[in-house]
Formats: sequence, structure tokens, C-alpha cells
Amino acid sequence: MMEGDLVDGRILYEDDRHKFLWLGWEEEEEEGLVQTNQYLIINGEVGILLDPGGAHVFPRVVAATARYIPIENIRFIFYSHQDPDVSSGLPLWVLVTPAKVYVSKLWIRFVPHFGKVSVDRMVPIEDSGGQLRLPSGDVLEFIPAHYLHSTGNFSAYDQRSGILFSGDIGSAVFPKGKRYLFVENFEDHVPLMEGFHRRYMTSQRILSKWVGLVRRRKIRMIAPQHGALFSGESVEKFLSWLENLRCGEDMLEEIYGS
Repeated sequence: MMEGDLVDGRILYEDDRHKFLWLGWEEEEEEGLVQTNQYLIINGEVGILLDPGGAHVFPRVVAATARYIPIENIRFIFYSHQDPDVSSGLPLWVLVTPAKVYVSKLWIRFVPHFGKVSVDRMVPIEDSGGQLRLPSGDVLEFIPAHYLHSTGNFSAYDQRSGILFSGDIGSAVFPKGKRYLFVENFEDHVPLMEGFHRRYMTSQRILSKWVGLVRRRKIRMIAPQHGALFSGESVEKFLSWLENLRCGEDMLEEIYGS
């Protein structure tokens, strides 16, 4: 994939009434800034944004979104959790769209601290998860991912495309100048994920629980909020690696010191 494709974004799935898009990266890699992925689902005339990001990336993401759909057609925004790289742009998005905002019920009273946001625009997701049924009848599922790494955390599964937006699960940190969109060699990709997952995920037991929920769905692709996407055989390789990973409380002595 050419660098221009990384900036311009890419259609990950498309049929006669449904698209799932990755919205591209900033043209220049900035020192000290966590690289993030933003995604847009277009279902008929309705747009859904997944973790559209912080205030810093808002101008780029709104411009990328507008290439595919009128901004006023963004009807729903999903936030996997409350971190600023995920949701600090929320006050800007509620100004330019009529969207309802879906987020864990734990963060309904916290996310508005990023700026003026009416709670009437917020839709709390219960701990057990739930569904967003679109006007077409298609469904976006909210899959519990609590403690991975946030206390109130969800993944979003687009049933029509078979794409799982996994949030921070699957995140990788690229060396400068070495970014790529799809995992082609899983073994080479592991070192870019391992440090983050060992420290930010709570335990192997909880990872295994999430993997079990994911395996109940037909997953065509896994799209994380940071790093590269998993498709083909890398999907199962990633899930198998994840469910056996020692992390968090499994490593207390290493983290706190003996």
C-alpha cells in the first residue's frame, strides 16, 4: 500500500447499501502523539462514527468523513471508552452533527467534562452490552470488553460486514516511518503489540473471556483503534495469541517489584 492510501483512507467493505471505511492517518507522523484509527459505517443514508478521536484530530477526521457522507447524516457515534484520544473531540462532534452518542453507562457523567455536551444526546450502554438497530434493520452489536483496558469498555461488531471494531484491543505502536495498514506477518507484528497489552490489559482470564465472546461471531476482520488491522488468517492468530497472554495482574511482581 502506498503512503497516499494511508492518508486518504480505504473502503474495507462495500455492498449496495452498506460501507465500512477506515478514514486514514495524518500525513506527517508527529513525535509524542499516539497514532489513532477512526472508522465510518455508512448504512443507506445514515452514518455511524466509531471512536472519532480527540480534538487534535477533529479537523482531519471531519474532512475525511465529509468525502463520503454529508456531516449532518451522521446519526450515531460510538465510543469504546472514555480516554481522551478516543472521545475528547465529542463537544465538537455534537456541534456539527445531530448524532446520538453511545458509550458505557459508567462514563455518561464523565465524558461531558471534555466540554459542553447535553446528557440528552448520550445513550448509556449497559454492562452486558446491547445492539444499535439501524433504520435499515442492520445491527451493530456492542460486545463487553470491560477491564481491557477501561473499566467500562466495549467492542462494536458490524454484523453486515463481519468487521469487529476492537478499540484498544489489538493496538500496536509503530516505529516512526514503519506504519502499515494490514498485518501481513503476524509473528513480526507481535513485538509491536506485546508491551502495550501486557501492561494495559487486566488479566489473561479477562482476555480469554473476551475472545470467547468474539468467537461466537463470524469475524471477517478486526479493526483496532491503534496500529494495523487483522484479516484472513491473522484474525485467528491474533485471538489465539491474546487468550493465552500473561498480562496485568498476572505480572504484579514484575510491575510492582518483588
